[in-house]
Amino acid sequence: MPILKPNKTKIQKVGFIANPDKVVRRDIVRRAASLVREAGRQVLADPDTSRFAGSDTLTLPDSPELASVCDLLLVFGGDGTMLRVARETASKKTPIMGVNTGSLGFLTATPANELEVALKKIWQDRYSIDRMPMLEASTQQEEGPQKVVAMNDVVISRGAIPRLIELEVTVDGEKLTRYRCDGLIVSTPAGSTAYSLAAGGAVVTPNADVFTLTPICPHTLSNRSVIISLNARIEIIVHKHRAETFLSADGQVQAELFPSDRVILHRSRQRARLVRLDNRSFFATLRHKLNWSGSSV
Repeated sequence: MPILKPNKTKIQKVGFIANPDKVVRRDIVRRAASLVREAGRQVLADPDTSRFAGSDTLTLPDSPELASVCDLLLVFGGDGTMLRVARETASKKTPIMGVNTGSLGFLTATPANELEVALKKIWQDRYSIDRMPMLEASTQQEEGPQKVVAMNDVVISRGAIPRLIELEVTVDGEKLTRYRCDGLIVSTPAGSTAYSLAAGGAVVTPNADVFTLTPICPHTLSNRSVIISLNARIEIIVHKHRAETFLSADGQVQAELFPSDRVILHRSRQRARLVRLDNRSFFATLRHKLNWSGSSV
């Protein structure tokens, strides 16, 4: 369960991580670095980001190294960048504040044009930390096991050929069903507003202790999303199929699966720690980011 926990630790070292391929982010990073230094804090960055964070930026090799020495990570980008950094730094327990320079930015705490106000709230301890549960998937295959961790979702899906695959699913040792579908999404509460939502799954609040199982284009119309305990153990067996089958974590392909392969999924011991500013709520984010509107009457 995500716990909203104020962090009163004095923030002195701020790590910067951005996607260097996005030119629009360079001026934003420069401005952010100036604001952090003006507040008397030190700026650290990975090699790509440090090129436009200023000459006095301390450069470290990658995001895990940054997380190990920083009090806060500023991540410039959209949800994809946030997911990558959350996976890479989850074991370090360093809070992450997303600065949205992308399109949706559902996981980010502030848009780039409000960064100055957001940083003032950080210095004043006017924020909380959402401890987001993560999902661990282990594959059992002839060529050897693999283990991946995801913040949003783990997806088993077909490749480019438009043919159904068959997946048998058990939950805590009890058979759920055998899906004939384009794929199956297992999402965390954070991931409920991502691919799962697009596939017809429910919106889940961050503090709900549940996983969502959502089939992608199931052959049987009665197949719908299933909500199960966050403490459940999910086993998926890949059955004979005529299409390539892949396992992906947070949208990144991790492994190709073959008939009789098994995937075991359960709650990870790691958590992502995302900064939430004091004037933001989950429902307000839903209304703003997803353009929810009420009755016009």
